[in-house]
Amino acid sequence: MLQRLESLAEDAAYDVIVLGAGGAGMAAALFAAIEGQRVLLVERTEFLGGTTAWSAATTWVPNTQHAEGTGDSPDQAASFLDHAVGNHAGAALRQAFLEAGPQAIACLEAQTDVKFRARPLHPDYIQEVPGAVLRGRALEPLPFDGRALGELFPLLRPPIPEFTVLGGMMVDRDDIGHLLRLRQPGKPGFWQSAWQSGRHAARLLARHALDRLRGPRGTRLVMGNALAGRLLLSLARRGVDILVSTRTEALLREAGRVIGLVMTQAGPRRQVMARRGVILATGGFNRHPTRRAEMLPQPTPQFSPAAPGHTGEMHDLALEAGARYGEGGLDTAFWAPVSVRTRRDGSTAVFPHFVLDRGKPGIIAVNAAGRRFVNEATSYHLFARAMFQAHETVPSIPCFLVTDAEGIRKYGLGMVRPGGGGFGSFLAEGYLHQGATLAALAGTLGVDAAGLEDTVARMNRFAEAGEDPDFGRGSTAYHRVNGDAAHGPNPNLGPIGTPPFYAVKLWPGDIGAATGLVTDTAARVLDGADRPIPGLYAVGNDMHSIMGGAYPGPGITLGPGITFAWIAARHISGH
Repeated sequence: MLQRLESLAEDAAYDVIVLGAGGAGMAAALFAAIEGQRVLLVERTEFLGGTTAWSAATTWVPNTQHAEGTGDSPDQAASFLDHAVGNHAGAALRQAFLEAGPQAIACLEAQTDVKFRARPLHPDYIQEVPGAVLRGRALEPLPFDGRALGELFPLLRPPIPEFTVLGGMMVDRDDIGHLLRLRQPGKPGFWQSAWQSGRHAARLLARHALDRLRGPRGTRLVMGNALAGRLLLSLARRGVDILVSTRTEALLREAGRVIGLVMTQAGPRRQVMARRGVILATGGFNRHPTRRAEMLPQPTPQFSPAAPGHTGEMHDLALEAGARYGEGGLDTAFWAPVSVRTRRDGSTAVFPHFVLDRGKPGIIAVNAAGRRFVNEATSYHLFARAMFQAHETVPSIPCFLVTDAEGIRKYGLGMVRPGGGGFGSFLAEGYLHQGATLAALAGTLGVDAAGLEDTVARMNRFAEAGEDPDFGRGSTAYHRVNGDAAHGPNPNLGPIGTPPFYAVKLWPGDIGAATGLVTDTAARVLDGADRPIPGLYAVGNDMHSIMGGAYPGPGITLGPGITFAWIAARHISGH
């Protein structure tokens, strides 16, 4: 399965070559293998899994078998996307996704080791438009025992350290809930749930202890590592050949058709032919040396929490072959606010603030004027977009996530975990800022003190009343899911008043490309005259987003990525 480029014959040929081993690329290789093709999967970095392995791996696909009983329908999902995306992307691609998505998921679950589930409550992000639902569209991978991979396990991209505990133990939202319950004995019903949570935690710790006796990290995989692990096991069982640490130098063409690639791997250089097609799934342009500054908004974001492989090199080759970028999108990238810290080994930790802190009671975001500029409980994409918009008039990059002693104890703040202790290193490094008073905190941040004091006083009045007339925080089901269900009258609003006060800096971070190569409904890359470039396909973030730069729900990159991987593999195979 795992190959060395130098071991391939000089005239090596495959039916399908897939470039990029993130979620979409691994799925494309797997679907092509299911179709009976001889497949080569090529990854530029030393690990498989891409950004998918670092993500929650939520996969947004409406009307799969997991949506039974939710009341959803194809027409309702289409209406939702029509309103949420509008004319920022073509309706034909959206329709192709809605029709093929359930079939792609069914194929994975019936013929591979990939298994999903739908959570009881996982709302679309944009609840304000017709067609939004509270459950059924957002799927998550089932946990996976990495020991099943055997000697392939080290190929899997390890999770972000800050998303693990105890030196490499992965935890998901259910695990976090159990662990937090054990640290909150004052909550109503604590003793009733403590036994169940204690047993769950004990099983996790015992499993992890055994794992660490055998290796460098845990093998109980959840979220993105679980999906990537399940895909990798399925690829191995289908006999897909894989190259890692391999660069593509050229597309080979004959009479306008892409027929193969020129690749290098630590010296050796080989031509490898693709009899039926090449599928691009390299993750987008975001780390391209010049396009990052050209295509992202200003000021050019400094940080990305995405995996390092999406250099955009394949885009250069595709554009030379006649491809073009899509236009008209609401955004060129998808966003999340991030905080940044230097790890002990000198590497940079870029921590995405998805749902764990921003929308919780007693936590607010302010700019340099000490004023709120966004609904803190909105989606991470809209939060970061608001940073760019506010920055046009008031310095808002970075902005500051502010709370008090009670807020940080209950919910944590970025990389600072809940519990109320162990802040020393965070404070010493300047990741976490502290002030005995709000004015003192403002001084350390360079924020207007009067503005911050006024904002907190105003928010405290909102918390008491249970309404946020300024930004509507807590007004939708999505907001409330990410709040604290045990807190009232509004699960997203709480007072800030218990000193000392704390803050972390937030920056806009790009989590994936929205602008990509124009394709048709078969995922074929199109030229300037809307003609398919024979033999060349694009999926995932290499494909221009069917969401048009909007971010209407959780997993709207991975869902279409897997779906169009299925479509591309079937088209290549003659369906």
